[in-house]
Order: sequence, then C-alpha cells, then structure tokens
Amino acid sequence: MTSKLLTGAVGAAILALGAVAAHAGTLDDVKAKGFVQCGVNGSNLAGFGAQDSSGNWAGLDVDLCRAVAAAVFGDATKVKYTPLSAKDRFPALQSGEIDMLARNTTWTVSRDSQLGFDFRAVNYYDGQGFMVPAKLGVKSALELSGAAVCVQSGTTTELNLADYFKANNLEYKPVVFEKQEEVDAAYQAGRCDVYTTDQSGLYSIRLSLSNPADHVILPEIISKEPLGPAVRQNDSKWLDIVTWAHYAMVAAEEFGITQANVDEMKSSANPDIKRFLGEEADQTIGKDLGIDEKWAYNIIKQVGNYGESFDRNVGDGSNMKIQRGLNALWTKGGLQYAPPIR
Repeated sequence: MTSKLLTGAVGAAILALGAVAAHAGTLDDVKAKGFVQCGVNGSNLAGFGAQDSSGNWAGLDVDLCRAVAAAVFGDATKVKYTPLSAKDRFPALQSGEIDMLARNTTWTVSRDSQLGFDFRAVNYYDGQGFMVPAKLGVKSALELSGAAVCVQSGTTTELNLADYFKANNLEYKPVVFEKQEEVDAAYQAGRCDVYTTDQSGLYSIRLSLSNPADHVILPEIISKEPLGPAVRQNDSKWLDIVTWAHYAMVAAEEFGITQANVDEMKSSANPDIKRFLGEEADQTIGKDLGIDEKWAYNIIKQVGNYGESFDRNVGDGSNMKIQRGLNALWTKGGLQYAPPIR
C-alpha cells in the first residue's frame, strides 16, 4: 500500500535524521546490538506480517526479515519486530528506530528521492483491487458506479481510486478512515459496498471477515504496486545485504534448492550451486558483503527458498490460496528473477 509523502519541514527533518542514521553504518550497528530491528505491518496483515496469540510473527515480509538475520548472524531468530501503521512506517525508518522496513511498501520514485529511501528488490508484485459482497452480483469494477467505497486515508490507494473512477466516468462515494482496522470494521458492518486496497491485502482481509466466502475480489488491477524492503539512503553495504537476502531465496528456487535438500546440494557438481552455498574454497562473496560465506546456505536452511516462503504464507499451503502470477519465477512466466550470485 502506498501513502502520501511527508513534505515540508517534517519531511526535511526526517530526511536529515535518516542521513545521520545511515552514515553510521547499519550493518555495524546491527552486529553490535546482535539483532535486526525490522519494521512490519502493525495491522496483522495475514500472509505478510501477522502475530499469533503466542506472539510469534509470520508472513512473506517477516520471512525476509528472518533471511537478513540468517545472512548476518547465521540465526534467523535474531530479529525484533516493530509493528507500524502506514503513517508511522516512514518516520520509523528515517529516524533509525528500525534497521529495515518490510511492510508491504510500494517502491516509487519519490520514496527513492524525496524521502531518502533505497529500494532494490521486489518481494511481491501487487496492484490495487476491489472486494465486494457476493450478494451484489458484481463481476467487474466497471459496474461499481454509484457505490460507496471504503478506503484508508493518507494513501495513494485513495488517489488511485479517484483517478480510476474519473477515467471511467463512474460516480462513487468515498467512505474514508485513517486506520485499516476502521476500514475493515466499516466494510464488515455494511457501511460501504466496496473495499479497495492492494489485492494481496484484500485476500488477507477477506480471511478476517465472519464469512469470507460471502465476498469476492474483482479481477481488475488498477495500479502497479511493487512491494519490497526499504532501507535508508547512503548505506550501500546494508542495502546489499537486504537486497541479496531476497535474491538468494529466488536463486535457490531457480536452482531447485530447498530447506529439505540444501545439505545434499552442498555436494553438487554444479559450480554455481557450490559457490551459492559457500562451498568454493577461494570465494569471497560473503567477505565482500561483510558476512559469512555460508550466508545463502543459512538463509535457505532456516527460512527456505522464495517459492517455499510464498507457498506457506500466501499460496497453496496457506488459507489465502493466491496464485503465483507475476510472482512466479521468470522461467515460468513471472517477474521474480535473481541476478547472478558470483
């Protein structure tokens, strides 16, 4: 989900704070304190960032936090989670309260430039969609003229909604709330006909409704929402580790390396696989990153490859049953593609 940019004095202040925090060197700070402080969704977004009754976190974004910890410490449990709202996530990253943001956040040019973040990987390709009660009999978003639409304020979801309805000459009544929980409650109570947010979020929110089968997600995708981790600018060493933690999970899926077979694959005759798993005697990939040569092995052994993470969190192994689609490997018609790890 995207949110409006912080501008003026507030934006300048957090940008300055971010520049100071980044200059200190996040990797060194993380190693010194012994854990990664990861900003995640504070609204318990199932499949991406949610906490169970025992306090355990799970989700696709959470797995990326765990992968970074596995790469840095050889231990995926060395993560502390900071639950954040859409409004609070950017100041938390800029101020140094968190080391990385993995909170279904869209990569945009203004976030790269004006807010001073760096993105370089997409762990979920998404887009804004619509959910409606099945009893309405609606099959397309183009049938929504005159509808009351629940939407979260302070987000570009709200702006995309206005643009889509204007472009298609449709009338609508926005029903706007600041917090996602308020939007959820309003839709559940029937105060609006439609709920709009990132489509992945709709799948998650539908599961939380009293009768999920009574609601349908329409086929239209009205925006591009490449979701991925963000770090502060001017901290390339830390950006490298966060980026390559994701790419290691994708590369492992490409290689056919899983949690179950990763130890067996260490003896592969394929030099690319041996290098990936840190089995080449003269390699320096880990050293160059500032971490152990077994960094990728530790990620896959403890977290799994990208396909495994996708399946258990949002795919066929989860209650959400989201198809891979754009998030399939590039070899299978999707956009997930890892640069060479060599």
